[in-house]
Amino acid sequence: MTPALTALLPGAADAELEDWGPLPEATGHPMAVHGVELWVDDGKSAGIWQCTAGPSYWRQDENEVIYVLSGRMTVTPDGGKPVDVGAGDIAVFPLGWTGTWDIHETVRKVYAVF
Repeated sequence: MTPALTALLPGAADAELEDWGPLPEATGHPMAVHGVELWVDDGKSAGIWQCTAGPSYWRQDENEVIYVLSGRMTVTPDGGKPVDVGAGDIAVFPLGWTGTWDIHETVRKVYAVF
């Protein structure tokens, strides 16, 4: 039996997103966040997230997998080397990951948090 599709967002790269306010993790000027949740269940979620340029610092309280639809950023884990991430890339941020995201141009990503 094939599972039923529970959520669909046609044209995710250009879909209209909700205003989620400023990014709490921003370490410089305010950064605007927009997004839409397609699925939420007991602390897990999946959807689209978009953020304007700037620096931020992250502490992962969950596992996250992202697929970047547009934009680019440099991600630097604490104690590690910077990695450029851009459109078409997939990245994994495991539980406990800490480090910086320096978003160079507005990033739009598909995410799954679990």
